[in-house]
Amino acid sequence: MSTSTTDLHSHGGDSHGHGGHDHADPHFQHHFTDMEQQFDTSKIGMWLFLATEVLLFGGLFVGFGLMQARYPQEFLEAHEHLQKPLGALNTIVLLISSYTMVMGVLSAQRSQTKKLVGYLSATIVCACIFLMVKYFEYAHKFEDGLLPGHWYSHKGDLIPNSHGYATFFSFYFMMTGLHGIHILAGIVVLLWILIRAKRGEFSKAYFTPVDLVGLYWHLVDLIWIYLFPLYYLIK
Repeated sequence: MSTSTTDLHSHGGDSHGHGGHDHADPHFQHHFTDMEQQFDTSKIGMWLFLATEVLLFGGLFVGFGLMQARYPQEFLEAHEHLQKPLGALNTIVLLISSYTMVMGVLSAQRSQTKKLVGYLSATIVCACIFLMVKYFEYAHKFEDGLLPGHWYSHKGDLIPNSHGYATFFSFYFMMTGLHGIHILAGIVVLLWILIRAKRGEFSKAYFTPVDLVGLYWHLVDLIWIYLFPLYYLIK
C-alpha cells in the first residue's frame, strides 16, 4: 500500500499538465503540496476576487434601476443622446478580444508560445481600440454639456430644471468609467503576461497566470455585455 502511494506522488500527473516533479519547477511555491493544488488554489482566489467585482457592479446596476424608476422620462430622453453605433462597435471589439483571450489560454496549454504571443497582442490591441472609441464618446458628451451632477449644462431638455438628466449621466460616467478603468488594468496585466510569454515562461506545464488573466478579462467583457443594452438599447 505504501509503495503504491509513493508511486502516485512520484509519477502522477494531472489534467493541467503539472507532473510529479513539482518541487523542481521554479514556479512551485513551497507552501503548496503540489502544482495541482497551487493551480486550484490560485483559481479559487481569482473567482473570489471576481465575485467582489460582480457585487461592486451589481450595486451600481441596482442604483441605476432605482433612479430610472424615479426619473423615467428623463432617463429615456437622456438615453437618446448616446451614440449607439459606437457602443455596438465596442461590443464587437470586446467579443473579438474574448475570442483571442480564449485562444491565448489554449495556446499556453499547448505550449505554443508564438501563437500565445500573437493572441495576447491581439487582445491588447482590441482593448486599446475600446478605450479610443470611449474617448471619442466622452469627448462628444463633454462638448454637449452632457455631464454628471452639477456639471450638467445641456440645453433644450423637455423637462427643464430636472435632476434626472444629470443623474442619468452620473451613472453613465460612473459605470462606464469604472469599466474603462478595469479595461486599463487589464491592459497592464496583459502586457506583463505578454512580456513573460515572450521569455517562454508559459507551457503546458505552467500556464496559471494566463488562465487567471483570461478569467478576469472575460468578466470585464461580460460586464460590458450588460452595460451596452442597459444604456444604449433599453427604453
